[in-house]
Amino acid sequence: MQFIASLLFSIYTLFSTVVTAIICFILFPFPYKIRYFFINLYAASVVRALTLLCGVKYHVEGAENIPDEPVIIFCKHQSTWETYVLQVIFNKISFIFKNELLWIPFFGWGLATMKPIAIKRGSGKKAVKQLVNGGIKRLREGICVVIFPEGTRTSPTGPGRYRIGGAILAAESGYPVIPVAHHAGEVWRRKEFVKHPGEVTIRIGPKIQTKGKTAEEILAEAKNWIEAQMPEITQGAYKAD
Repeated sequence: MQFIASLLFSIYTLFSTVVTAIICFILFPFPYKIRYFFINLYAASVVRALTLLCGVKYHVEGAENIPDEPVIIFCKHQSTWETYVLQVIFNKISFIFKNELLWIPFFGWGLATMKPIAIKRGSGKKAVKQLVNGGIKRLREGICVVIFPEGTRTSPTGPGRYRIGGAILAAESGYPVIPVAHHAGEVWRRKEFVKHPGEVTIRIGPKIQTKGKTAEEILAEAKNWIEAQMPEITQGAYKAD
């Protein structure tokens, strides 16, 4: 039954992605807030479909820490789930991702209209410069920047290697960081088609001020907070560093 439910969910996601991408492409000449309304509606519908079809629910802890001003969001990365839910929880966000995603039919085309920060992975200092320049531009436009400091999806049993790029953006821009922890990898597992029923806790931490701090200090503070939450909210065993 979970396979059938996951199949139906995938069909819905594919269909809604194509429709939303076409709408955003058509609306490209119009103000960004109009396009964002539709992308937000799309994300909310995917999250709702996941709940109705696959039994994946979630609840938010630390909602009082959601800011009114633009911030840099450091989020745990375990699945595709958080890319949808973050759009529902936070207002106006821009993701940092590898530029190859822009070439994916419909998905990438729609994504390109949403003011993303696309970087070329493996280009070292050039990629960090793209991240910093693009991130500062979005923050000054009043848009939150989402960074997955682990870089890629990680196992729900332990952390990945935290990377410095997002912390460099925080140090150079002076914008605060909001850390976010969750355990979505237990219900929407990496490289697994079937979605498993359950309730995900997404915990939003207090604001981390970045002015006067080094990138290393910012990364360590965000990592320590996120990793301290994981054993508390995961349903299985989690081994922090």
